[in-house]
Amino acid sequence: MALMDFLKKQFIDVIEWTEQRDGVLAWRYPMADNEIQTGAQLTVRDSQLALFVNEGKVADLFGPGRHELRTSTLPILTYINNWDKLFASPFKSDVFFFSTRQQLDRKWGTPQPITIRDKDFGAVRLRAFGNFTYRIADPKLFLPEVSGTRELYTVDELDGQLRGLVLQNISDAIASSGVPFLDLATNQVEFAAALAKQLDPDFVKLGLKLEAVTVQNLSLPEELQKILDQRIGMGMVGDMNKFIQYQTGQAIPGIVSNPGGVAGDAMSLGAGVALGQTMANSLQQGLAQGGAGGAAGAAAAAAAAATIKPEDVMATIERLHEMVGKGILSKEEFDAKKAELLKKLV
Repeated sequence: MALMDFLKKQFIDVIEWTEQRDGVLAWRYPMADNEIQTGAQLTVRDSQLALFVNEGKVADLFGPGRHELRTSTLPILTYINNWDKLFASPFKSDVFFFSTRQQLDRKWGTPQPITIRDKDFGAVRLRAFGNFTYRIADPKLFLPEVSGTRELYTVDELDGQLRGLVLQNISDAIASSGVPFLDLATNQVEFAAALAKQLDPDFVKLGLKLEAVTVQNLSLPEELQKILDQRIGMGMVGDMNKFIQYQTGQAIPGIVSNPGGVAGDAMSLGAGVALGQTMANSLQQGLAQGGAGGAAGAAAAAAAAATIKPEDVMATIERLHEMVGKGILSKEEFDAKKAELLKKLV
């Protein structure tokens, strides 16, 4: 019976992995009940590593190239099995191949906004997403910590764990960088570098090397973005007096073509710039005083709008007449507006 079992056995003399499927990180060579022939050829291709495991114990690691399996090339396995230097018999051992190619464009993102401390705003809830790239660097760590002795271990099986590590380290990365949110949003490369530095030790523990991290977007929830936009807008205004004068000048043509009301008459009197200046001064005083002072500033602006000088009326009529010559106003519109303005002098 023992002789029949021996005759049925197949002795393996070539061991290799052709990687016929994408996305595989670790693959166990199918041994079944077969044994490896002494002197067998182990072929490890570029971007691969091969690891011998004997009864659960990690043994010899082989890099790219063709290796003849003998005692001299299997020092750890020889020590584990107490083989002497004359070992020449077939032996049984598990052989695992690992892909060391870069695993590109692995996605990460915040499913919900995360809260971070910020120098400018105190606390900010933000969203972020991007991608990262890694490779297997140490199979002797990766096998016991991640893939185990299963026949196949894929990229997709590992993605969830790695995305969790990225999200777990975002807050710490921002805190350690000391960069305010507004600066991070405009310099995503700096944020990505801080995140990669924070993540690297966790990847090393799994036998991995983090090659790159990118941040493709960094944003606030919609309600916070509106507040930020308002703050940025106020910063861009700068000189409030000039801003109100500009807005007033932009509004005059529309009011002239749509007459009616005290405010419309006042704005169309050709005193637009002067009125804008008065309104700006009143608004500035109201903002400075607050409360009742703000109401007094509004009342002053209304009084300025209601105060119309005869010379302003005449100047406005002249300007309206120029608009007729340029084709901006029709003769009928000019006559109607002129009549309205002359009534103000009665």
